Amino acid sequence: MRVLVVDDEVDLADAIARGLRKEGYAVDVAYEGETAVEKARLTPYDLICLDITMPRMDGREVCRRLREDPPSGEPPRVLMLTARDSVEDRIAGLDDGADDYLVKPFAFPELNARVRALLRRAGSTSTAVLQVGALRLDDSRHAVELDDAPVVLTAKEFALLRYFMTRAGEVLSQEELLEHVWDENADPFTNTVRVTVGTLRRKLEAAGGSDLIDTVVGRGYRLIEDGSGA
Repeated sequence: MRVLVVDDEVDLADAIARGLRKEGYAVDVAYEGETAVEKARLTPYDLICLDITMPRMDGREVCRRLREDPPSGEPPRVLMLTARDSVEDRIAGLDDGADDYLVKPFAFPELNARVRALLRRAGSTSTAVLQVGALRLDDSRHAVELDDAPVVLTAKEFALLRYFMTRAGEVLSQEELLEHVWDENADPFTNTVRVTVGTLRRKLEAAGGSDLIDTVVGRGYRLIEDGSGA
C-alpha cells in the first residue's frame, strides 16, 4: 500500500516514514502542504498521514482541496495528525474530509494500528487477517501462512502479497503494482516488479502453493481467488 506522510516537522515526518516502511508500506514524504497536493495529484495514494499545523497551506486546506477536486480513481484515506486536541478541532478536521484523527504526541504502535484500520476500510474488509483460500495474511502480526504453515517473506514481498490479497482475482498491471507497493524512488524502467513477483511466487510454491500467482500475458498478474493453487 502507498502512503504519503505530510508534516513540516522534518524529523517527525522522517521517523513516521521509517516506521511505516519497516511495516512494508511504500512511503513518500512531503514537508509542506503545496507539495502534498502536487504529489497526491500525480500518485494514487491509498492513505495520507496529514499534519494540520503547517505554514502557508495547512492540513485542513490540503484535505479540502483533495476532497473538492479529488485525484483520478478512488480518493485516499486521510489520517490527520495534530497537537490540537479540542473537540472543536477534531470535528473541524473530520468535516473537512479526514477519515480519522490522531492527537500528538502519539505512540507509533497506535499510529500503525490506525493506518491498518483505515486501509482495511478502504479495502472493504473489517479484519486485520486476510484470507484467500488456504493463504492467510495477518497484518498485525506481519505473518503469512499457507495451509497453516508459515511462509517467510521480506517486507516488500509481504506488501506485494497484501496488495494481491486485497484484490484477489483481479488482473493487476506492473504499473499499478509499482504505484501502490513501491515508493517514488522506484525506477519505473527496471524489472523490480517482475523480480519481486517471481521471488514471492517461488516462496509460495516452496510452501506448497503452486500456481497461486498467475501471469496474464500482456496485462499483468493475478492472485488465484481460491488461494489453493493447482
